[in-house]
Amino acid sequence: LFPFGYGQSYTTYNYSDIKLSDTVIDRKGHLEAMVNVTNTGSIAGEEVVQLYIRDDVSSVTRPVLELKDFARVHLEPGETKQVPFTITPEKLRFYNKDMKRVVEPGRFHVYIGPDSQHLKSTTFMVKGKR
Repeated sequence: LFPFGYGQSYTTYNYSDIKLSDTVIDRKGHLEAMVNVTNTGSIAGEEVVQLYIRDDVSSVTRPVLELKDFARVHLEPGETKQVPFTITPEKLRFYNKDMKRVVEPGRFHVYIGPDSQHLKSTTFMVKGKR
């Protein structure tokens, strides 16, 4: 009935497009994903900003979306805050067919939003050999 992470609030929020600190990293690298969240309502509120990641191409079947991080942000009416997330190798790892935790090279989607359906997205690449 409701998307994952759905919550009601007495105010409204607007999310800007996601900015990444880099668009290509190696398997041991990390990057920052940032989004600006604005309270567009008339009263103060708390918003839970959610970060999801999708591995577009992998050697085994992967979930369409995985919640990897979240941040609770207090915003006064009209206030905008930049919400940063660090994407580390740990957030990209999964068990391959040999049951080893790996980060495979390829394209990843980053999604940030208030729930699992209302998301802003961008992509980055992890370089390396398979």
